[in-house]
Amino acid sequence: MPAVSLSSRDSNPLDLMEQIVNGHEWAFDRRNDAEMAAEAPGKWCDYGLYFAWSREISAMQFTCTFDLKCPPERRRALYELIARANERLWIGHFSLDLDFGTPVFRQSVLLRGGTTLAAESMEDMIDIALTECERFYPAFQFVLWGGKPPSEALEAAMLDCHGEA
Repeated sequence: MPAVSLSSRDSNPLDLMEQIVNGHEWAFDRRNDAEMAAEAPGKWCDYGLYFAWSREISAMQFTCTFDLKCPPERRRALYELIARANERLWIGHFSLDLDFGTPVFRQSVLLRGGTTLAAESMEDMIDIALTECERFYPAFQFVLWGGKPPSEALEAAMLDCHGEA
C-alpha cells in the first residue's frame, strides 16, 4: 500500500481514508465532504464500510456492516450475543442497525486538537473492525441461522484451531 499522509488542522480525515481505501483497491463512493462508503472483501462476506466526519465535534464515526439480516424472532438472541461479544472487545462495539436488521461494528475517533492525522491509526481502525467482524461472524451465523443459544455460538466461534486435519 502506498504511503499516505494528511497534515493540516483544517484537513478532512475522509481525504486520508479515501487514500487508504484506494490503496487497498476497494470500491468506494465519496458521497460528500462528510460521508464516504466502501466495500472490503472478507473471508465470510464482503463488509460495508461507512465513514462519517463531523467538523463540529471533530470526530469521525466508522461503521462496518455485515452481510447478514436478523429475522425479528431472533433479535433477542442476537442482542444477547452482541452483549457477550462486546465484553471481549477492547476497541469498538457491535450493535444492531434497526433500520436494516443487520449487525454492525462501530467505533469513533476524536480528532480535536491534533495537527496531524496518523495514517497508521486510521488503517488500524479499519483492520480492527475487519478482524473483529471476521472473528465473530460465525457466532452471528450460529445464532441467526443455526438456532444456537448465544453462549454456545460464541464459544464455538472462539475456538482457535491449530494444525492441519
